[in-house]
Amino acid sequence: MAEAGTARAFWTLAPGRGEIREAPLPAPGPDDVLVQTLHSGVSRGTESLVFRGRVPASQWSAMRCPFQEGDFPGPLKYGYASIGQVETGPAALQGKRVFCLYPHQDRYVVPADAVHVLPDGLPARRGVLAANMETALNGLWDAAPRLGDRVAVVGAGVVGCLVAALAARIPGVRVELIDTDLRKATLAAELGCHFATPPKAGPDADLVIHASGHPDGLATALRIAGFEATVLEMSWYGDTPVSLPLGEAFHARRLNLRSSQVGAVATAQRARWTHRRRMALALELLTDPVFDLLLSGESLFSTLPATLTRLATTPDGALCHLITYP
Repeated sequence: MAEAGTARAFWTLAPGRGEIREAPLPAPGPDDVLVQTLHSGVSRGTESLVFRGRVPASQWSAMRCPFQEGDFPGPLKYGYASIGQVETGPAALQGKRVFCLYPHQDRYVVPADAVHVLPDGLPARRGVLAANMETALNGLWDAAPRLGDRVAVVGAGVVGCLVAALAARIPGVRVELIDTDLRKATLAAELGCHFATPPKAGPDADLVIHASGHPDGLATALRIAGFEATVLEMSWYGDTPVSLPLGEAFHARRLNLRSSQVGAVATAQRARWTHRRRMALALELLTDPVFDLLLSGESLFSTLPATLTRLATTPDGALCHLITYP
């Protein structure tokens, strides 16, 4: 097979251990693009679970990302937030800045229909939030907030902040963003939301969306939900068992606990929306510069093994960590 030089990619070798490997890069075919990576983003929750080997065997197939190489728990190449510039490919794409659901790698070849051109006004750095925005968008479709609702979002991570910011743009909707980290209060205000710590969260919410990734957060979500309210679970816990207070007032308040996952387009939209159309909307929504606030750290690709070790083990309240490719 012809080659287009070499590429360097981050691999998780075993739980808690990774390295950057070099490999031949296949030459692009007539329907492919060769992309030079500008930035990638660490999806901290999911990628930390993958890096620590916490994906349960029952989910190894479901959790594969589009261009993953290797298998769980490792060695494998994993990730899905890459922004790059097309070096070669169809004329309409040459030189374009694109998003691709690709792992952390400095150059790659993919089918042309696997990339999404960034809209005018969306900087490459902010574009790494595309997969997270797609998740938030799909979650709100699942949650179906209504005009005038009191919406509580538990967990001010990247997905929680995106969900809260989008919900706050619905007329008449009051959003309370709930987190244990008081430093998130300023961020909540910038996103158009109120802020509370779990003990001070308002009761009787019409809709509660949980995105903290911690069982205590889901318990808070159940506690503050109003009569016959929906609690939408957007967190994924890997192989960690979750214990919930389903006694207490869970039945008396007739609560509805449901899940949301981005792999399938939300039920209400599925007949008309493709994954590609959904991603186009996610990229359009990211043209708002307020979302730069969710980029809270940056490091070079060459340091990614040490960086991911730190991000996976140190809960420091950081949001999206940006990886830059010189």
